[in-house]
Amino acid sequence: MTEHPRLTYAPTRRAATTAVRGGLMRSPHGETSEALYLTSGFVYDNAAQAEATFLGEADHYQYSRFGNPTVTMFEQRLAALEGAEACRATATGMAAVNAALLAHLKAGDRVVASRALFGSCHWIVSTLLPKFGIKTVFVDGTNIVQWQQALSWPTNAVLLETPSNPCLDIIDIERVAALAHDAGAVVMVDNVFATPLLQRPIESGADVVIYSGTKHIDGQGRCLGGAVLGRRQWIEETLQPFIRNTGPAISPFNAWIMLKGLETLPVRLEAMCRSAARIADHLAGEPGVIRVLYPARRDHPQHALAMRQMSAGGTVVSFDLAGGKEAAFRFMDALSLIDISNNLGDAKSLATHPATTTHMRIGAEERARLGIGDGMVRLSVGLEDVRDLIDDLGRALAAASLARAAD
Repeated sequence: MTEHPRLTYAPTRRAATTAVRGGLMRSPHGETSEALYLTSGFVYDNAAQAEATFLGEADHYQYSRFGNPTVTMFEQRLAALEGAEACRATATGMAAVNAALLAHLKAGDRVVASRALFGSCHWIVSTLLPKFGIKTVFVDGTNIVQWQQALSWPTNAVLLETPSNPCLDIIDIERVAALAHDAGAVVMVDNVFATPLLQRPIESGADVVIYSGTKHIDGQGRCLGGAVLGRRQWIEETLQPFIRNTGPAISPFNAWIMLKGLETLPVRLEAMCRSAARIADHLAGEPGVIRVLYPARRDHPQHALAMRQMSAGGTVVSFDLAGGKEAAFRFMDALSLIDISNNLGDAKSLATHPATTTHMRIGAEERARLGIGDGMVRLSVGLEDVRDLIDDLGRALAAASLARAAD
């Protein structure tokens, strides 16, 4: 078949080179920048070619819902970075999660998921899948005994995110994957916080990797996109028919933005991780900050696992403020450089209050179980000068402290 031409890559290419050169398909015009194919459909030389294309016997694009040259370049480049056999891009990260699960599952199937999931992912597993007769079981992702118990029964899919949002829990992908495979499950990992540059779940035994390209891959707050990666057979035979017929396709323009975003991902990520590590250490010494969560710090509960599984601590720092929601709101309102937003992975540093935004709808009881307190702030560290970020954080912490003292 041939909706997505297969490209080959030099196996010795390093990540920074692949991020710039992977998946490149130049038109006969020889353009330097990748071409943007803003077209909904494609024409054929003759009727026989059209028939052969629909039969899967000819290499030709049919319709941009099925495949598009710009989208293919993005998919091929991301697959090369991930070390995956194949990739399909989607309109959003949540479209990617939904497509991966619904393409694979059917009524009567069983899913085991880590409890610490992004709010919308949690809703899909806890609310949507049961509507289709799919049984769901949640476990504490850091507790291997709970995984062992849950996976002692035949299972069809495992879903986990590591590091988790927003508490940055680290799950042992290799151990969970081994248990899941023994139970007959396909292992799906949401790798948004780590990106393919800090963690490659497939190398640890995962079968499917899912991204919201809206985060680090675009990295500049411009557009939405997602991706699902895995073995070619699963992508082409299980996922592609679902995407083709239900239509969660990414637009060629957004794919082009993501493609160009990958070119700078290595340099952006290196700078952001370096700043995040420095900010985490600084916050740990600030009065009023009662807990700092950052995988590269030795006081992180899964620090050893994180450093074995990841190459750096990531771009997100989460911390708890004394005084709960009121203190968190005062702190965030006092920020003058860092923006309040529920996004992450952006060039601009962004602060989020998970309990009232991204994880509001999972409920207070579930938040408490996950360790998401009312005083928690999630900080996505951007590309500003880290000294300016530390100054802004210091002023905001001081303002929150003064307000609390005045009360």
